[in-house]
Amino acid sequence: MATDLAPLIDLLANRNVAVLTGAGCSTESGIPDYRGPETARRARNPIRFAEFVRDEAGRRRYWARSFVGWPRLAAAKPNPAHLALARLQATGHVRGLITQNVDRLHQRAGSADSVELHGALQEVVCLGCGALGERDDLQDRLVALNPGFEGGHAAQAPDGDADLAEVQDFVVARCLRCAGDLKPHVVFFGESVPRERVARAREHVDRADALLVVGSSLVVYSGFRFVKQAHQRGIPVAILNLGPTRGDPLATVYLRASAGEALSAAAARLA
Repeated sequence: MATDLAPLIDLLANRNVAVLTGAGCSTESGIPDYRGPETARRARNPIRFAEFVRDEAGRRRYWARSFVGWPRLAAAKPNPAHLALARLQATGHVRGLITQNVDRLHQRAGSADSVELHGALQEVVCLGCGALGERDDLQDRLVALNPGFEGGHAAQAPDGDADLAEVQDFVVARCLRCAGDLKPHVVFFGESVPRERVARAREHVDRADALLVVGSSLVVYSGFRFVKQAHQRGIPVAILNLGPTRGDPLATVYLRASAGEALSAAAARLA
């Protein structure tokens, strides 16, 4: 590949590296991102926590779109970037993994001890009693409640969503334990990342000799805070992303390249 990988390989070869990944790490698995090169063409605002909690129509719209988008997200497979990071972790080049993604593809690729900052769409939680459930089980219930619901050809959107307009007839499932409102077990916009997850992620950065950011614009502070932490500690920050990021002024290495291609090449060189 044309990109000079020497700085990335040097970073991985000689240091204890923590990795922070964002949506750009999963686009090669067919999952759209919010701020990548295609964003301007299909920009959209995700639902915010306050709207989801207070607005029944907002919850219906969310679950109808998720109902259509879930099968495609559930079928997504780890791409070369996920597999390369798992390989680098297995060979000791990557010691800690923090992800802003909610698709659980790092775990499916074989990465261990990863911190899911924003949770995972594979689980749902009741806002009333706190009961946790599997998203696949909820999908079966939604199928039964909404026979013949249209929207199978809707365009896929970020985070398992789908671009769907007609949702007023969609029936939303409720908690089987208390009949409360169900929510995906993820951090919505307007929510805070749980403190224990932030603490675990900070520990990864504290134990590291370098931080590698993969596929994140770092616009959201939940990820950018770790770049600031690494910079304040005086350890190198490397950013692998297709476009500019909020963290570029703090980076010592930045590569504008495909995550899958660059990481696969680096893992092969370090094998």
